[in-house]
Amino acid sequence: MRIFDPHIHMTSRTTDDYEAMYAAGVRAVVEPSFWLGQPRTSPATFLDYFDSLLGWEPFRAAQYGIAHHCTLALNPKEANDPRCLPVLDELPRYLVKDHVVAVGEIGYDSMTPAEDTALAAQLQLAADHGLPALVHTPHRDKLAGLRRTLDAVRESALAMDRVLVDHLNETTVKEAKDSGCWLGFSVYPDTKMDEDRMVAILKEYGPEQVLVNSAADWGRSDPLKTRRVGDAMLAAGYTEDDVERVLWHNPVAFYGLSGRLDLDVAAPDVTHEGNSILRGGE
Repeated sequence: MRIFDPHIHMTSRTTDDYEAMYAAGVRAVVEPSFWLGQPRTSPATFLDYFDSLLGWEPFRAAQYGIAHHCTLALNPKEANDPRCLPVLDELPRYLVKDHVVAVGEIGYDSMTPAEDTALAAQLQLAADHGLPALVHTPHRDKLAGLRRTLDAVRESALAMDRVLVDHLNETTVKEAKDSGCWLGFSVYPDTKMDEDRMVAILKEYGPEQVLVNSAADWGRSDPLKTRRVGDAMLAAGYTEDDVERVLWHNPVAFYGLSGRLDLDVAAPDVTHEGNSILRGGE
């Protein structure tokens, strides 16, 4: 089983996770920039984080045979903090970098006017740079959040079919599908979706433009949830081709819209800026 996890926060994971993911069939990941839990106090901290997503994480992933790409943005939660807003002025020089395959995560957290402004600005940046967009729908009041998201996209210069609307569930999938956007589902141990619910949605709505991710991060999450969805699909009677369509070909097609997707994993250098990952030895 060949797997592309289109939304996972490997900054929060260990190298053991990379090893386990490879053994489970994961060969590519996209890591969206996101809120790290501890509030950031200046744009400079974002820039160091962006640099790590473009250097350190691809180095770690390549050590385990996994191709790593990222999406960059001012996330919805921190769009409400005036100290962070200048990062919007810094984004254009990062959005031209190799392996940046979308603008994201953008979207809504609390659906504030500040989030409206940041979302509109970053949808425009995506259009200006020829990139698709990864949009985070809020964890609360999801249907209202989805509708507000779709309205913002319709008002932007970015086509609906260049937008991946993520964190969908049973209450939001129909309207998202009808919009023409790509459909993202996060499978989590306790919240968001689970494997059986995901299979039920695939049965009702089909596999077209559907991306399944683990969204694994610093919370209770599981970087092998994509594999568990694949196993659940097989158990429900789907073919291996069906599974590969959802877990590989669909994310390749969406992020391929960037023109920057490179799934060949080159042998990594011995070190990244002097760090070999090894401890206590050569």
